[in-house]
Amino acid sequence: MRLDNFVVDGRNLEWLLAAASDAMLIADEAGRIVLANPALCKLFGYEPGALLGQPVETLVPARLRANHAGLRGGFSAQPRPRAMGAGTELSGVHRDGREFPVEVSLSPLSAEPPLVLAIVHDITARKEAEAALQESEARMRAVFNSVADAIITIDEHGAIERLNPAAQTLFGYAEAEAVGRNVSLLMPPAHRDRHDGYLAHYRATGERKIIGIGREVEGRRKDGVIFPIELTVTEMWLGTRRMFTGVVRDISQRKQAERENRQLLQELTSANEELTNFAYVVSHDLKAPLRGIGSLADWLATDYAPHFNDEGREHMRLLINRVHRMGALIDGILQYSRVGRVREARAAVDVNRVLADVVDLLAAPPHITVTVQPGMPTLMMEPTRLQQVFHNLISNAIKYMDKPAGRISVDWSEHGGEVRFAVADNGPGIETRHFERIFQLFQTLAPRDRVESTGVGLALVKKIVEMYQGRVGVDSVMGQGSTFWFTLPTGVGPLPHQENQ
Repeated sequence: MRLDNFVVDGRNLEWLLAAASDAMLIADEAGRIVLANPALCKLFGYEPGALLGQPVETLVPARLRANHAGLRGGFSAQPRPRAMGAGTELSGVHRDGREFPVEVSLSPLSAEPPLVLAIVHDITARKEAEAALQESEARMRAVFNSVADAIITIDEHGAIERLNPAAQTLFGYAEAEAVGRNVSLLMPPAHRDRHDGYLAHYRATGERKIIGIGREVEGRRKDGVIFPIELTVTEMWLGTRRMFTGVVRDISQRKQAERENRQLLQELTSANEELTNFAYVVSHDLKAPLRGIGSLADWLATDYAPHFNDEGREHMRLLINRVHRMGALIDGILQYSRVGRVREARAAVDVNRVLADVVDLLAAPPHITVTVQPGMPTLMMEPTRLQQVFHNLISNAIKYMDKPAGRISVDWSEHGGEVRFAVADNGPGIETRHFERIFQLFQTLAPRDRVESTGVGLALVKKIVEMYQGRVGVDSVMGQGSTFWFTLPTGVGPLPHQENQ
């Protein structure tokens, strides 16, 4: 069949179809292809001219060909321009067997016998986009329905459009009850007018008070209960419609915890103050009579010395020693109670100078040598605390030394973001089973009447070191000596929660 009689602007139809970028074909009344333009041949994978005389169903998947023949017959009975397969999915089949979605427009041509022009569009990209959109919408619905936070969607006038299940549970309204009503339904009466005014003000000026910022407000349940919430509002546009989405979180438990924490902090502060006052009062009340006892004992030991026998002189010696020990114990308890409560100014502490002062103050006996590794670091911390740590460790090493040639060394190293100090001696050593006990308050290993000790020193060391997030410990071999070590984080400083006293 020739198409020379179809002429448009001096060009015949066959030429126009060949020049078109859309895939086109012309079929006769029996459904045979009488013309297929290059775009159609390329779309379906055929060489030019290969489709001529073939039935249109060649381009349709085999499973759909019978149905397609029926559709074609229906069009032949009532020929008019229309999109083919309205309401149904149409598919084409490539020469290699690959199927793909298509959209087909049909137009009858005035000819004898009748002809039909079909324009075919590959809609694979559109279908993929639609599928991706549907998948995205499904995911969003899943999130909307399953998220633990309450989500509320309103229009720009404040009318509720959606409530997710969490919002329905939180406020006690079914979505059908709330949709179309003003969102102020979920607010305490005192806030309702203010909210409507805010929306109007925002529409007029664009000034934000909550949108994109978030704040703590109050919500109202269906049963009238008012409770604290954390509200975050975002603005979105759907075409020309402006909408707002609010994410609501019930913070009742958090607020209750904050109230309890404030009350607990107040109680701790009060107890701290009482403890401080108690410590000073006890110190004063105990030390005053203790000084009297000490003075009287010294007077008796001096003025009545000729009247004492050996037993009496021993009793006086023990009395005076115990008075001194009691005074040292009171001082130690005061020092222990101040750690963590009393905050000194943070300063750059030269550990070399601290150790020099401590060694000089302790004045070790001639048979004991104290050596300090040179090049000690400088730390940011409270000077007195570091001095107390070294004083207690070195004085203990001197106090318990049992060798005629005592050696005490102080070393340091730095690794893993912390500084490690070690005070080692060649003294009597400590049994492993006592390693934990010696750091407990009032614990001593030697009889107190043989070695003067309050049992506070190592407990004080442990408390100070741990206050600075450090660690403390001991390594020892019986008869060979002990090494007490402690660590401090590099750049250590006072704890932020300590109170000035």
